[in-house]
Formats: sequence, structure tokens, C-alpha cells
Amino acid sequence: MVLPNRLRNERSETSPSLAERLRIVADIAAKHADSVDAQSRFPAEAIAAAKAQRLLGLAIPKDRGGEGLPLAGVLNACYVLGRACSATAMVFAMHQIKVACLVGHAGDNAWLLDFQSRIAAKQLLLASSTTEGQAGGDVRRSAGALETGGAHFDLTRAASVISYGAEADGILTTARRSPDAAPNDQVLVALEKHHYTLEPTSNWQTLGMRGTCSAGFTLKAAGDWAQVFAVPYHIIHTRTMVPVAHLTWSSVWAGIASGALERARRFTRMAAGKSGGTLPPGAAHLTHGTMTLRSLRYSIHGSLAAYEAALAEGDAIDTMSAQTELNLLKVNSSDLAIATVLSALRAAGLTGYRNDSEFSIGRYLRDILSSGIMINNDRILANATGGLLLSEVPGDLNRP
Repeated sequence: MVLPNRLRNERSETSPSLAERLRIVADIAAKHADSVDAQSRFPAEAIAAAKAQRLLGLAIPKDRGGEGLPLAGVLNACYVLGRACSATAMVFAMHQIKVACLVGHAGDNAWLLDFQSRIAAKQLLLASSTTEGQAGGDVRRSAGALETGGAHFDLTRAASVISYGAEADGILTTARRSPDAAPNDQVLVALEKHHYTLEPTSNWQTLGMRGTCSAGFTLKAAGDWAQVFAVPYHIIHTRTMVPVAHLTWSSVWAGIASGALERARRFTRMAAGKSGGTLPPGAAHLTHGTMTLRSLRYSIHGSLAAYEAALAEGDAIDTMSAQTELNLLKVNSSDLAIATVLSALRAAGLTGYRNDSEFSIGRYLRDILSSGIMINNDRILANATGGLLLSEVPGDLNRP
């Protein structure tokens, strides 16, 4: 699919070699995607290639050793990798979410600024620990608290999920500000590997997205107070964590859907060639899937523009309407991506349904089904509904 002009231009102006670097990593990711899925293992080869091609510091500012790639370029990278290997793309996306939090909210904290330089120089892979214990998917509540002694802290956290935690070079985690703080009085803490230990508490045997290795751990950490963001987590969550997560995840899902369509397209061409040009019965679904994918991609592009405009206006990003739109992007994107992959399956027919076919859609389907479940759409819709009920109802038909 042709990228919108803005995405094409930003990518080429930022780094002429980025397209080729992405292609190298995507080729390696695609080569190992079936093995990663079958063995439920971390996409080690693809992430090693991403480090070799210096993709992990793309969004870090140039004055800290990165490339200063705009968010639009990051989303395109998620899309390209998503076409090749779902797990690789999701690991890359989650890393970029953490980088965005660092870049956007480090302020003048020397430790956090230097951490960004180390990420770019050493190509450190960041993981996230925001879900905990019985709170499940409610990332705005923490049980584990920072135990402080002077300039130092200790933290013990029952992390119900840390995707690729065992393979990460660092973790950004939420925590209660202090033992007597409320569950939603949270801070964000940056940890390098030597600051923490992980004790496995659950494994990761799932239908899809198996290579993200999203196991549970007991996280025990110790460090200096300089590693704690001064900005309260609720601000980071609203202005960066959620918007960038929903935009990058949506781009990954669009990439997965595009990869599935490409397999269906190759099958259709092959079948038509064998039958003297007669299209197979499911060919019409290819058109439907292509239009659905196009709607998904333009939805992402529109939400990115709206997010950047809201950021430019300052507090506009904090409004109920802005947050609801970003939350509903995630729901809409997962629905459209699933619909696209199902269209690809119908286009490929029984050949796409088989697991032993070069045109198999099975892995794409299993992976894309995670989009509405790993971060549950029902929870998001319930929160959005509550927000809409509290919002003003427009009295003017000309108002949206």
C-alpha cells in the first residue's frame, strides 16, 4: 500500500537509509516468524538484527546519539515489521513506547538523559511493567511501592505480565510513590538490567502473539531516586503512554493485516494462472480486505494528526474527548485488522486455512485476535462509555 505523502516524506528526510535497514530486519524476521510462533520463543534473530541496524534508538534525539525520528516514522517501522513477524513488531513497538516516555518526560534529569544516550549507543531493549497482581489490566493502580532511604529506593512488584522481560536490557515500571501513597499515586521508574532481578511466576502459552513471551514475574529492584521520573505517572500515562501505545499497536496490527492480504493476493494470482485467468471463488474478499486495510491505515494517520495537534495546543491532549478518541482508535483498529485478516482467509479459502500451506493465514489470524484481548477492548469501551456519559452533549447539529 502507498504511504500517505507525509509519512513518505518524513521517512526519507529523516534517514535515507532507514527503508533499507528496515527491509534487512524485516527479511530476517519473516524468515524466523514461523519458528518463533511454533516454539513460543522470543524473536532473537530479528531483534539482534534490529540492534545491528540501530533501530532501537530511532526516536531518541540526535543530541543524545539517536536519529530523532518523528512518531510518523516509528509507526511506519511498526507497520513494515508487522508485515514480516507479529512478535518482532510488537516487541519493537513496546520498546518505542518506553522510549517515547523517556524522551517526552525526562526533563532536566541527568540520569534519565544519560540513559537515553546509553540506549542509543548500546541499542538497549526496553520492556514495560505496568500490570500488577489483582489489578490486572488497570495500569492506573499500583500495589508495589517505593521504599526509600535517602537517595535510594527498593521496590518489590508482583508483575503479572512483563513482555519479553527475561530478554530486555532494561525496564520502565510503575510503582506507588511511597508505602502510604494511594494506589493511583504512581511514579514511573527507569531500571537497567543490573538494577533488578526477575523471578518467574507464570509462563506464556497462548493462541497467538507467542513470541512476545509475556510471562509473569516478581520484580525486585533497587536504585537511586534519580531514576524516578519527576513528572507524576498520570501525566505520562495520558500524554504519552496511552497515545503512543495505541498508535504503535494499531500500526503493528495494520502490518499483520497487510501481510495476510499479501499471502491471499499471491494465492489468488497463482490460482488464476493455473486456471487460465479465472479468478478463484474467494477473490472478491481480496477487494474487501484491501478497502478495510485502507480504512485502518487512514484512521491511524488521522489519529496521529489529531494527537500531534492536541499536543501542540498544550492541555488539549488532557481533555475527555481527546482521550476517548485515542482509546477508541485502539478498539477500531483491532476490529478493522481482524476483519482484514478474515477477508484474507476467505480469499485464500481452504489453502489459507491449512497450516502446511505456503499461503497459510493461520498465524496471522491467531496473532491478530490478540489485538482485542491482550489489552481488552471491553475494558476500554466501558471506560469510554463512562467518559461519554459525563461529557457535554452537543446541542448544535453542526457540532461533532
